[in-house]
Amino acid sequence: MNTSITEISELKAMTRRMKLGALEMIKAAGPKGAHIGGGFSCMEIMAVLYGSVLKLFPDKPLAPERDRLLISKNHCTLAHFPALAEAGLISRDEICSYCTDGSRLIGYPYAPEIGVEYSGGSLGMAISVGIGQALSARKRGLTNHIYVLMGDGELNEGSIWEGLMSAAHFRLSNFTVIIDRNRLCYDGTTNEIMSLGDLSAKFEAFGFNTVNCDGHDIEALLGAFSDKAADRPNAIIAETVKGHSISFAENRPEWHQKAMTDEQYEQALKEITEAE
Repeated sequence: MNTSITEISELKAMTRRMKLGALEMIKAAGPKGAHIGGGFSCMEIMAVLYGSVLKLFPDKPLAPERDRLLISKNHCTLAHFPALAEAGLISRDEICSYCTDGSRLIGYPYAPEIGVEYSGGSLGMAISVGIGQALSARKRGLTNHIYVLMGDGELNEGSIWEGLMSAAHFRLSNFTVIIDRNRLCYDGTTNEIMSLGDLSAKFEAFGFNTVNCDGHDIEALLGAFSDKAADRPNAIIAETVKGHSISFAENRPEWHQKAMTDEQYEQALKEITEAE
């Protein structure tokens, strides 16, 4: 894959804008707090998807030929909504309405007209919806691609593995699962709660073309998304850090969902602004 330095630089700049937008959302949420850990673990994933990978049509957002991204781990609105703004599906100002009365941007929305293709909430369900959409697209002769972003903690759900078998059985090459492998759940580490073992070996055994990458490395993510099989479904296992780029939230389960103090907000703002 030929990736230009300019493209990587632009996606890094986009990621930083998204992180700053997420901080504004956290401020808007106030004492209700926000899902900080899982939002910041997938910022780069979202930036690459919305900045380079997804085929979208902001002027006709419901076009049948659009790619679809289903957010199964829907505790990542802090990354998703700023990405929608970057893609031109919502305004940049609207993200500041997050979780306020009358806002479209709530915790678990369903609003395909702004690019929110799945409401989330019940973990483990989006993969089945995505498989249905991939089957439908193939039946209708569409060339679009269906992506599902999942957290590693939700891989405890049995419905996911049934879905993986189904996707492999139907050879859905228009279907990609992305695993945000941050190794941390609300109650502790994935190893403590339910060890997942060798995820690559599992996905390969279930018939997926599987790629591992650093989920915070833009170039590595671009390479992973370009490595698609022509005859079977795809999986990207992205190694990430929960709460990434905010020092006091990184790898801390209590920051799964929490409010920031004014001092913490200023510290996070400083760290993100000054990061290379």
